[in-house]
Amino acid sequence: MFMRNLLFCFCLFLCHAAQAENVGPNMGKPAPENLIKSWNIDVFPNGEGLPEGSGDAVKGKQVYEAYCLSCHGIEGTGGSADELAGARHSLTDNPPDKTIGTYWPYATTIFDFTRRAMPLNAPGSLSHDQLYAVTAYLLYLNGIIKETDVMNAQTLPKVKMPNREGFIRD
Repeated sequence: MFMRNLLFCFCLFLCHAAQAENVGPNMGKPAPENLIKSWNIDVFPNGEGLPEGSGDAVKGKQVYEAYCLSCHGIEGTGGSADELAGARHSLTDNPPDKTIGTYWPYATTIFDFTRRAMPLNAPGSLSHDQLYAVTAYLLYLNGIIKETDVMNAQTLPKVKMPNREGFIRD
């Protein structure tokens, strides 16, 4: 009799475990394919994932003044948010200036970060042309490109950042 009850309990446990696998925790619903696609906007250092579009620093200055200046200050020298350009100290000084020109290893990261996170009150709202233009402006402010250099999916990955070799790979 004991074995029969033990076998019954074991079967009951297996049925419950199998049912639990199929049900899940009932936390939300699966994300639709188009939503997943809209989130998959990674840009890699080699430029993979960069969209069509283009812009230069002249146009980027207008974008910067409309969307970035109130937080990052005149010409990216800092305000309520971090400075983006105009570093006066190197990375080995105390305190170091971690601007785009002194710290960021890849120019494509500027585009990727700005597209995902800026402007702070409306991330994802800038067009691809605006993103390339403001990226060009930030590179220009840091003395990395000329004011008239056009940034796009082909030129941006070729920009050599001053601190590209400053990181150690795992």
